[in-house]
Amino acid sequence: MDAWQQIDDLIVQGPHVLAVEAIRQAEVCSIQRAFDIFAERCELLRRTRPDAFEAAVKSADLDE
Repeated sequence: MDAWQQIDDLIVQGPHVLAVEAIRQAEVCSIQRAFDIFAERCELLRRTRPDAFEAAVKSADLDE
């Protein structure tokens, strides 16, 4: 699994702090740039993998 697949999984499933840190490492960028990339990637993933977000929310509901 490549770095972006792992980052995408962290974005969908959380924790988001780890996703931002992984983006910083992959892109060698500032935290602000990592947050910008994170937001862009969230939008992309919500369009291309909407079911993954729904599954993550349902899973979180079960954990409570």
